[in-house]
Amino acid sequence: MSLLGGPGPSGPKETGAVPTITEREFEREVLSSELPVLIVFVAEVEAFAGEIRGKAKVVKVDVDRAPALARELRVQSVPTFMVFAQQRIADMAVGAIRKKRMREMVEPFLPRAEGALKAIELAQLMREGLVAPVDTRDKGAFDRAHLPGAVNMPLEEIEGRLAELHMLPARPVVYCRAGDKTKELADRLNEQGLPVAFLEGGILAWESEGLPIQKP
Repeated sequence: MSLLGGPGPSGPKETGAVPTITEREFEREVLSSELPVLIVFVAEVEAFAGEIRGKAKVVKVDVDRAPALARELRVQSVPTFMVFAQQRIADMAVGAIRKKRMREMVEPFLPRAEGALKAIELAQLMREGLVAPVDTRDKGAFDRAHLPGAVNMPLEEIEGRLAELHMLPARPVVYCRAGDKTKELADRLNEQGLPVAFLEGGILAWESEGLPIQKP
């Protein structure tokens, strides 16, 4: 039997948000996927699959149902996590891992949103004086802690203060707590012709990298 044979008659077995595949569905669901694929040789990962839906695929392989595939991919124990990108194994982890680690495995292969900056990238640009961080949280949150040198323009006010953004000494980089709100804001401002970047993951991502925080 070929591990890369055609799909079975009924397709992958759906279990919540994550389909379970066998050898017969491997080529269609993994090798032929235009999206990066996180393969999980373990049970429940629906929560992560829901978070990453539309950016990457998550499929499960039941090693009892697909023993030949497990041998072909040299799966020695479960749980085993593999990321396939461009028809090859791009990353692998053996043993139980948290959603954060799953995201770290998949993230390098995800398409970047326009204007998105990772915390490390932003820190380097700030050291070079090429960007100006703009904190869009409320004043109370800003006063408790913010990125070094950041200015505070709350999200609900910022589109009425565009002249101030234009007057900043470098390209504005907006950030919020987790990054989702400022991604939408950056999209709107870029459509209006104002080049604005945003911090992926917000101040939470900045803190998780151990980067400096300015406090009173």
